[in-house]
Amino acid sequence: MLPLAERLRPRTLDDYMGQQHLVGPGGALRRVWENRYLPSLILWGPPGVGKTTLARLLAEGLERPFHALSAVNAGVKDVRETLEQAKRGRFFSQPSPILFIDEIHRFSKSQQDSLLGAVEQGVVTLIGATTENPSFEVIPALLSRCQVYVLEPLGVEDLTRIVHHAVQADEVLSKRRFDLRELDALFRFSGGDARKLLNALELVAGASTGETVTVDNETVQAVISQNMAAYDKHGEMHYDIASAFIKSLRGSDPQGAVYWLARMIEGGEDPLFIARRMVILASEDIGLANPNALLLAMQCFEATRAVGLPEARIILSQGAIYLATSPKSNSAYMAIEEALDLVRKTGDRPVPLHLRNAPTKLMKQLDYGKGYRYGHDFQGNFTPQQYLPDGLADSVFYRPANNPQEQAIKERLDKWWKT
Repeated sequence: MLPLAERLRPRTLDDYMGQQHLVGPGGALRRVWENRYLPSLILWGPPGVGKTTLARLLAEGLERPFHALSAVNAGVKDVRETLEQAKRGRFFSQPSPILFIDEIHRFSKSQQDSLLGAVEQGVVTLIGATTENPSFEVIPALLSRCQVYVLEPLGVEDLTRIVHHAVQADEVLSKRRFDLRELDALFRFSGGDARKLLNALELVAGASTGETVTVDNETVQAVISQNMAAYDKHGEMHYDIASAFIKSLRGSDPQGAVYWLARMIEGGEDPLFIARRMVILASEDIGLANPNALLLAMQCFEATRAVGLPEARIILSQGAIYLATSPKSNSAYMAIEEALDLVRKTGDRPVPLHLRNAPTKLMKQLDYGKGYRYGHDFQGNFTPQQYLPDGLADSVFYRPANNPQEQAIKERLDKWWKT
């Protein structure tokens, strides 16, 4: 028998749960459905939010032939054969068939290049699904020919609807009585992933031998803990393991960092997924305490891209150990967060006149740039002046952290600004 998630896969767009900003009234993909015009597109979102289902529904609703490939196990040859099949199956003025590529971020540049001509010529309409930022993972030439739609993690309301729908509409579960006392544990295990939610619900139902299936936090916790392999059989816990990896780096524990790194590598995780998160951590959690960390993390990313596994495991290990043993500071992260918060609260304050550009005579007559002091004309290449908008001149965003590198920065700032 098919898994519960497959049995409950929506058959029409109206049955689709979640992503109302896309499929609800006035949503971008709802308009595609209604106007029967489908551009090539990329669906970007976390696992289990319905990317594959949405692609199939669009194809069925628009009555287009549907060809599907997974980037995990498809090569250039598979792509070319599928494109030839799509070309042969198209007649006269029929709309182009849909080529759906799951996890398109795992395609190499050459594999993505092989799609370009077919997309440009309208041989196929491409729908790519990815959990990674397409700006980094999809080549610019292909990305420029696609609309990007962002799918959001499912919220509590959506997950609740899915659970109630499952116990009422599924051919198997509907034959049993359910006592839905508590859903918190189900939601916690699912992490906004509908497939994980339904896997967990099916396990709980299967473990119950009584007439009534009781769903409460204690029961869910016990059942999932005993059946973790079945619950996570598609390896969707990689975000939890990635979280443990990042927190080990942030917590300056090289032993934990290397252990979780090994778990990810052994589990088949994309090495660039790992390296990319190390780049983010180098700036967010180490920052100015050791500016070289970002340089090394970027070198680690590029070396991993160039070398690939298995050799990249050594590069990733070196990078992880370096980041874990570096001094930590989140001052740059906190500075931009505080600045963004102030910008959202205060709006578009005007740029002070002395900081404005004055390329024309009229602008000079209006005092653009008047009074600006060029720092290099002064002793020590510095002179104090106001760089923030009026009314915000006393705002402070960057506060040097207590580490040797930033204490030296603090001394310079104190000397310059007499703080």
